[in-house]
Amino acid sequence: MSRTTGRYELTIAGGERVRAFVPDPLPPTDPPLDLSRLNARLQSADRALARLEVAGAMVPSLDWFLYAFVRKEAVISSQIEGTQATLVDLLNHEATHTGPESPEPTADVEEICNYVDALAFARAQLVDPNAPPLSMRLLNATHARLMRGARGATKMPGEVRRSQNWIGGSRPGNAAFVPPPVMLLSEGLSALERYIHANDELPPLIRAGLLHVQFETLHPYLDGNGRIGRLLVSLLLEHWGVLSRPLLYLSLHFKRHHAEYYRRLGLVRLEGDWEGWLDFFLDGVATIADEAVDSAQALFALVAADRDRVLARPEVAVAAVRLFERLPTHPIVTSSSVMHVLTTTRPTAARAIDTLVAAGVLVETSGKRRDRTFAYEAYLVHLRAGTELG
Repeated sequence: MSRTTGRYELTIAGGERVRAFVPDPLPPTDPPLDLSRLNARLQSADRALARLEVAGAMVPSLDWFLYAFVRKEAVISSQIEGTQATLVDLLNHEATHTGPESPEPTADVEEICNYVDALAFARAQLVDPNAPPLSMRLLNATHARLMRGARGATKMPGEVRRSQNWIGGSRPGNAAFVPPPVMLLSEGLSALERYIHANDELPPLIRAGLLHVQFETLHPYLDGNGRIGRLLVSLLLEHWGVLSRPLLYLSLHFKRHHAEYYRRLGLVRLEGDWEGWLDFFLDGVATIADEAVDSAQALFALVAADRDRVLARPEVAVAAVRLFERLPTHPIVTSSSVMHVLTTTRPTAARAIDTLVAAGVLVETSGKRRDRTFAYEAYLVHLRAGTELG
């Protein structure tokens, strides 16, 4: 089945005359979506999300869960855009960033920190009754936080583009894709906003898949479109009440199947193959949700077993127990960071670290005699899966 999903407009970009694609408003109507092709995928994805919601409600500490998932998403989503930093790079920065005299992050780590901050901001806005609803206004404010720093300063942080952009190629004339011209962008973004809040009978997961593609096709920013577009999926599911917490992040699915992800986006624009894209999208929802449940169960089983080991140490003191309970949200520590986290003295922090090293929980990773770094290595093995470069 083939359908038309938009039209081409001639425009000038970089001194060249190019064909820019202008998508039709959502949902697809000519013909409508064939949901019969997607029923099995949709049911599987819905069941996986239900299991994830239950897991999020039952875990002993939701903060641990969100800490891990948000940082993994920030790292992987940034890596898709070419950022050369890992989860361990981010955690090392967080461990050493304990005050105004702390070292500045590298540009790559700064980008990931910006993503973590942008996500936290967007979520806080969603649950604030006095904040704007999920809209371009909210996405613009989120984009402003995402693009802070040296790399984003010239990319109009928080503002919709006022010039033509393109994707792939060295210039507009040989680009793989040219988004809508500026004069038609506002109309497309207004239609996208209306669809977010429309009384549509399509299932929420289908709508989220449609909106992700539409946002990427409109490509409203000079940079950061991919990261905001992936974040939009998580915000939509929380906004619509599909998940009560932001527990699903699809960047790992898109990273694993990078070429297929872009191929599916292209086929929507070229052939109107929304069903093919949605099949890919729903498969990712089911897979990532199931993996998230498995990961949460493994992490909490590990923490429970290690807690018993720590408590069994003859020299265990209150500070060591307090430090252990903070490790899931501080899996890499230094003596200074422990002093900061526990609000204690350096000798007490050192004794707490020594106890956890003796229990086999913390491992020294820096190889230094001074300013040493310690990692909750067994926890990180689970946490960093999929975040490696290459």
